[in-house]
Amino acid sequence: MRATLMYGAGDVRVEQVPDSVIKLPTDALVRVTASCICGSDLWPYGSMKPEDGPARMGHEFIGIVEDTGPEVTTLNRGDLVVAPFAISDNTCQFCREGLHTSCTHPQAGFWDGEPEEGGQAEAVRVPLADGTLVKLPVEADSALMPSLLTLSDVFGTGYHAAVAGGVNPRTRVTVIGDGAVGLLAVLSAKRLGAEQVILMGRHQARTDLGREFGATDVVSARGEEGIEAVRELTGGHGTHVVLEAVGTMPSYQQALGVVRPGGVISRVGVPQYEDAPIGMGSLFRPNLRLAGGPAPVRAYIEELLPDILNGTIEPGKVFDATTDLDGVPAGYRDMADRRSLKVLIKP
Repeated sequence: MRATLMYGAGDVRVEQVPDSVIKLPTDALVRVTASCICGSDLWPYGSMKPEDGPARMGHEFIGIVEDTGPEVTTLNRGDLVVAPFAISDNTCQFCREGLHTSCTHPQAGFWDGEPEEGGQAEAVRVPLADGTLVKLPVEADSALMPSLLTLSDVFGTGYHAAVAGGVNPRTRVTVIGDGAVGLLAVLSAKRLGAEQVILMGRHQARTDLGREFGATDVVSARGEEGIEAVRELTGGHGTHVVLEAVGTMPSYQQALGVVRPGGVISRVGVPQYEDAPIGMGSLFRPNLRLAGGPAPVRAYIEELLPDILNGTIEPGKVFDATTDLDGVPAGYRDMADRRSLKVLIKP
């Protein structure tokens, strides 16, 4: 079968690899019908050392179950399923508390921990299939497919940022980042009733979509100028919640600048740093809280799915390009160069 491998920074190839097959009784074999490139894939695309490759790529996909191990009880051949970016049993104490990214099962983890599997491919072996996969009540050619695919990561991640930040109808919110996760954090904050949603982003096509998703204001400036602009929009105080969807130190410092006393910074952008200000002059004195983390998107799928099915929301609008597997290397380049927001893959 064909699959995407990253050999190093800027070096993505689509190659023939051994077919994925059932290995454990709790596995399912899924033929991929829709996948995509994630903004987080761009971090290794910009920095991976050749000695760390090749790595199989892709942690977001929808597909059809082709086979199941003998201990799989909730899935059948022919089922259309969506796979979260974290593998989990959906039964351990952390999964029951909605924290599937901390599942205690020995087979649990993230797709980059499965060296022979990846969603940017023709097929995937899915461990812990009963807990990981969620059946979808549509056909594989449904027009809803782009929006349903966002349930595997970016919509659930944006929603996790808003939930972890405590967004409600009484909150003012700043979203930092106009990538797919940031835009869907805007949609999520609007869905939770936020009074004001300020999107900090510099690409007009993206911020226009952010306005469509519910942003009340857009601030294109960064640094001190951007911080001042947000404060002017909020009576000088800043916002109750900041949803940080980038992951760099400048974005964290910007979040510190625009959050109001007693507020929350909720981070879902993968941090590209370990040390950050958290002491008296940053978090402690103004009673700020730090929240967020890898989104347990499995916990949100059943909650978010009905609004997609009935057309209330259309998170799939973050996809602005579609390709087959042959076009995946170019898709990486286009996203890295900001020519594409998010690339949908149809193997």
